[in-house]
Amino acid sequence: MYTRPFAAAIVLCLAACAPPPDQNARVDPQIALEISRIKAIDNHAHPVRPGDPPDTEYDALPVESLEAQSDPVRTRQGSPELINAHRQIFRGDKARAQKAYGVDYANRVLDQLNIETMLANRVALGPGLAPPRFLWVPFADALMYPLPTDSLAHNSDQKAFFALEDKVRNRYWTESGVTSKPATLDEYLDKIVRPTLERHKAGGAVAEKFEMAYLRTLEVGNPLKADAEKVYATGTGDYKILQDYIFRFIAIECGRLGMAIHIHSNAGAGGYFNVAGANPMLLEPLFDDPYLRKTKFVMLHGGWPFEHQLTALLTKPNVYLDFSAQTFTNYPREVSHAIRAWLEYVPEKVLYATDAYPFAPPDAGWEEAGWIANVTGREALGIALTGMVRDNEISRERAVELARMVLRENARKLYGLK
Repeated sequence: MYTRPFAAAIVLCLAACAPPPDQNARVDPQIALEISRIKAIDNHAHPVRPGDPPDTEYDALPVESLEAQSDPVRTRQGSPELINAHRQIFRGDKARAQKAYGVDYANRVLDQLNIETMLANRVALGPGLAPPRFLWVPFADALMYPLPTDSLAHNSDQKAFFALEDKVRNRYWTESGVTSKPATLDEYLDKIVRPTLERHKAGGAVAEKFEMAYLRTLEVGNPLKADAEKVYATGTGDYKILQDYIFRFIAIECGRLGMAIHIHSNAGAGGYFNVAGANPMLLEPLFDDPYLRKTKFVMLHGGWPFEHQLTALLTKPNVYLDFSAQTFTNYPREVSHAIRAWLEYVPEKVLYATDAYPFAPPDAGWEEAGWIANVTGREALGIALTGMVRDNEISRERAVELARMVLRENARKLYGLK
């Protein structure tokens, strides 16, 4: 009743974007058709549970807690693309669809986007977001902060975010059966950090998410254990030493458990966000650490505006990326430049993703963000592949193969999905 075939919608969109017939279409029609047919695996999103009470677990650090910022044009209230996306999702009547589909509502949203599986970055999944359509990616940042964080908040956004991290930290401690700070760092790692990761794995998690670019820089040192123990025991000294030691412990444990590490790696929300501190090149020493080669790292959002520097990091055997978020803040042509560079370099490391997020529900919810990102991502991929074919870099058959790799096969191999 409500479902519209996504293939038809995307083909119409690509056709509308094409030049007049006497010029080369910006997306090869055959490639566009093949891309529209592929059921995608979405590497990164924040789906919302349907029904009441209102869902508050779709992010550890929800951006609505931030001060007002200058929003990108495409995501502003009243933008033509946002209005169109709202009209496309269940014909603009999400309330009626939610009532009709109930607990199956989120699955129906994926059907509309031609997405088979969505990796859900959430504190917990819950009713309506069940495997195999939704796979869990919980948050690990709170584990890095066993000490008070008051001294780390340098602006109102960080103050709000650290308060939110405290809630997640308390949740993990409670779930671990711990009521007070363990006496030593080893006890903290053994009683809280490792059990939390193992509990996540047992609950179906395929990766752990770090949003630390909102809290600090991505530069992770390699401190001595004795120095980290001193900070933990005394509560004085450089807190970053302790954070870095715990991050590396988490990364090693994730490698042992077969979970990837997801890292926010682009310019983020909020007028106080430290863009320079989110440069993925800061992570290169971490990727080169022999002790971490069993851990897979996924750079979420493709590192924008450092996407071309990130290309070089794809040669690291344990580094992957997706282009989520870029696809609802940037336009297809801009995103296609980055995708083409990645596909020309190490195509088996590139993942499709939307970052579908409830920015301003109900008219700008995760559904609309997902629609815009999905249309843009597939179009950008088509532009990149079409350019590669016309420049005689690849055949049309190889272009279709690459499309399948980006949209599903690369993720399927990375996470061991059937």
